[in-house]
Amino acid sequence: MKSGFVNIVGNPNVGKSTLMNALVGERISIITSKAQTTRHRIMGIVNGDDFQIVYSDTPGVLKPNYKMQEAMLEFSMSALTDADVLLYVTDVVDSMEKNAFYLEKVQAMKDVKAIVVINKIDLIDQKRLEEMVETWHKELPDAEIFPISAKEKFGVEQLMNHIVSLLPEGEPYFDRDALTDRPERFFVNEIIREKILLNYDKEVPYSVEVAVEEFKEDAHLIKIRAIIYCERESQKGILIGKGGTALRKVGADARRDIEAFFGKKVFLETLVRVEKDWRNREKKLKEFGYNA
Repeated sequence: MKSGFVNIVGNPNVGKSTLMNALVGERISIITSKAQTTRHRIMGIVNGDDFQIVYSDTPGVLKPNYKMQEAMLEFSMSALTDADVLLYVTDVVDSMEKNAFYLEKVQAMKDVKAIVVINKIDLIDQKRLEEMVETWHKELPDAEIFPISAKEKFGVEQLMNHIVSLLPEGEPYFDRDALTDRPERFFVNEIIREKILLNYDKEVPYSVEVAVEEFKEDAHLIKIRAIIYCERESQKGILIGKGGTALRKVGADARRDIEAFFGKKVFLETLVRVEKDWRNREKKLKEFGYNA
């Protein structure tokens, strides 16, 4: 039996969450084109006949401007210390100079098997890809290079097979039927937050956190009340929209995905509350799961 932790790291917007979902075969992490979509470390568990892989999606590396981003960076840093296999994900437009301090940490790792995953290769030609592979070989000479397209599922199966070959021997860390370490409420929060990221612009989506206040389930229906927290009254007005239209759209979009996730009818109530400067308040960050 083989089992191990495979941590997925890299800069924002390189496709870490898309790759995580492709490797797990389930929609574990939310995906948008906006930076900072992923805020937490999220585990996805894959079981085979003779192996268990515990994948860990992490926030994109950034230089923090407030305490929430400090916590996000800490999630990314911790992924360097508890991995059996590290997937450093880049893409065809990513820069090595961007957040170079983190790449230097990866270069200094000696006891972890590292793989450089070059994502989105469907966007470039073969000559450009060969140049990128050569550049990354020079930057991380001990790492193996895997060019893929997570969105198109190209190269993902080969990457998965190679990961299995690198796992250490050991018993499973989780039950064989486990898919993630996160509770159901977490995924409700994330689905609602994804819809906010998709439906609003500028600072509003980044000033928002979602918390499920009530989750009641019977044989036929799940009743959920979720609170959308923002930092200012002006943001609350934008979130609700004229006559409540904006908030109703978010609720309707989220409800459809939540029903698909649970395979059951859902009644979803969403409320908006102002929690001033929550991104810099330790107590609120702890409540929202950003630190211990």
